[in-house]
Amino acid sequence: MPQHHRHTEIIDLIKRQGYASIEQLTKHFNVTPQTIRRDLNQLAEDNLIRRVHGGAGLIESSTVNASYSTRKTLNLEAKKRIARCLAEHIPDHSSLFINIGTSTELVAEALLAHQGLEVITNNLNVAAILQRKEDFNVIIAGGMVRSRDGGIIGEATIDFIKQFKVDYGIVGISGIDEDGALLEFDYQEVRVAQAIIQNSRQVFLAADHSKFSRNAVVRQGNLSQIQALFTDRAPPQPIQDLMRAHDVALHLAAD
Repeated sequence: MPQHHRHTEIIDLIKRQGYASIEQLTKHFNVTPQTIRRDLNQLAEDNLIRRVHGGAGLIESSTVNASYSTRKTLNLEAKKRIARCLAEHIPDHSSLFINIGTSTELVAEALLAHQGLEVITNNLNVAAILQRKEDFNVIIAGGMVRSRDGGIIGEATIDFIKQFKVDYGIVGISGIDEDGALLEFDYQEVRVAQAIIQNSRQVFLAADHSKFSRNAVVRQGNLSQIQALFTDRAPPQPIQDLMRAHDVALHLAAD
């Protein structure tokens, strides 16, 4: 296949998936990893894709997140595996926060097999998922509801969260910088997430591989504030080094 045709197909594939790995592209085009790396480097230099560890993704704004409907479909199978892996580390009869995000909603689905959970959430979708369980106690935070994704934010939400001290805080994120910064797009959402982190005995972060080195404008916190990262691929080496330095456990969801 001519190089320019391959470049066009690479761009189309990344647009459909949000991310493509070197391994996937190598198999798809039946070429060497070196060829794919050259292709990706050239496309990134032309500002057509975003080069990331192990592959490439879409060029994204650091100030505006993708739509909720788009985020629900991106890396869906990986997110489901991550959710199941995280749920395995939550004991029955635990108390937990679950915040806004498509990944945390999948965690809520994975928790339906548990018994006796008490869940405080600022996510209407999470509450709708968990209300099916008669033995769960589901508490919804007050505040302003975002129409685009059912997230609840604002000062009232923060004050509500601060009334509790739970066993586990389950959070998602839009990006993880190589300096360990946890990044989001919405300042009000970040303030609620910070309250969740501060009032959880252990914090579990669910983040698929596309979040590594993804840009977002608001600093939510740092890797040093969490106890475990649940993801589907090994993070870039600088992030792994930071995790070891701060004794953050890494759990990789198997294929």
